[in-house]
Amino acid sequence: MSRVGKNEIIVPASVSLTQNGNELVLKGKLGGQSYTVPECITIEKTNSGIRFTPVNETLAVRTLWGTTQRNVANIVKGLDQGFTVNMELNGVGYRASVAGNKLTMQLGFSHDIVYDIPQGITIKCEKPTSVAITGPSKQQVGQIAAVLRSYRKPEPYKGKGLIRENEFVIRKEGKKK
Repeated sequence: MSRVGKNEIIVPASVSLTQNGNELVLKGKLGGQSYTVPECITIEKTNSGIRFTPVNETLAVRTLWGTTQRNVANIVKGLDQGFTVNMELNGVGYRASVAGNKLTMQLGFSHDIVYDIPQGITIKCEKPTSVAITGPSKQQVGQIAAVLRSYRKPEPYKGKGLIRENEFVIRKEGKKK
């Protein structure tokens, strides 16, 4: 049995929920999203939110049950509060700045890296060495953080690169004489 799938999703008052067959349409203060629930899972509306139940007890259905519950819970949380990923730039001369809908990063290359910020995502640089990515979709925020990190991954000898908040970079010992 899925321990995650059993939990009820409490929908706050700031998020509206409508059901069209197997499709859930959610709207909140940060936008709107829809999610198509697989046919093997039924949707129950309760007083405070929604609950999912599987049609049968096969392994494939049980895995989809927990995944569906988490995906819809993330959509509800994202439309109500949003998700934020904080990143730190470590390295001499590494800095970032936001101008309009473009993020410009200087990461030790001969050229600046310019990243176009997608619609609905907010990127802030309070300090030149910190980047905060905020948006209603956990998947989209995480994907943008992964793309930015791919430009300069943290290296193990000096620790230079883009590092996510609370990420631990395993350091290696340098060459010995």
